[in-house]
Amino acid sequence: MPRHDSLGITNGKADIVTNQQPPERVPQQPHAAAARASAFPLAWQGNPALPRVLPFATYIAFIVLADVLERFGAQPASLRWLYPIQITLVLAMLIAWRQHYQELRDRPSHSHVLWGALIGALVFVLWLLLDLEWMHFGNPRVFDPAGADGHIDWPLIAIRAAGATLVVPLMEELFWRSFLLRWLVQRDFLLLRPARAGLSAAIISILLFGSEHNLWLAGIVAGLAYTWLYMRSETLWTPIVGHAVTNGLLAAWVVTTGSWIYW
Repeated sequence: MPRHDSLGITNGKADIVTNQQPPERVPQQPHAAAARASAFPLAWQGNPALPRVLPFATYIAFIVLADVLERFGAQPASLRWLYPIQITLVLAMLIAWRQHYQELRDRPSHSHVLWGALIGALVFVLWLLLDLEWMHFGNPRVFDPAGADGHIDWPLIAIRAAGATLVVPLMEELFWRSFLLRWLVQRDFLLLRPARAGLSAAIISILLFGSEHNLWLAGIVAGLAYTWLYMRSETLWTPIVGHAVTNGLLAAWVVTTGSWIYW
């Protein structure tokens, strides 16, 4: 291979040396839809509250929407399929933002799972007991499991049970415990250890959690139990397990006894 010296002479003959640079490569633009899809979960990196608040806000918005539609004359049977849309949107948000939930990265210990399951089962029992008339708030819309033909709509029941057991506990614990409990103490809430949340923040978040439920006293007791699990174990998986066990047992109770009022 011929050798080039600094003057551009090859085999004794002078070559013309140019300083031309190789043409710049124009970066290819990704497909617009793909770009928007990839940017969706990353758009909230500057505000860690939003991935924890928006799934919960979406869930509540559907409850309000169903109530408004019913007040304007919509039949309950026509509103039954709002829940699958509601729970699907919430699940999609949780999946899209899964990389932002740093509190879910560490797996819980076996003892934390056991404590969560035991407390969750206890909350289920108390939920059934705390059902006196004065413990009710408002007039809830009772879930109707019957389809248009009058038979039990098992696919809808399966969706509701799966949503209540697998999606709702994750969504609510991210909002009530991981976000709100710590945010009430420190705006940069991700830096605050759960055990240092304090009594005032715990009381406020527990009362608000209870007010979310028709059985307000049972809701307060449940909020107290889940908050204790979170602050004690300092891992969000513990109250998630407890919440999931409570809702799972309640779903089994509702289906086997026909106590649809709990849904």
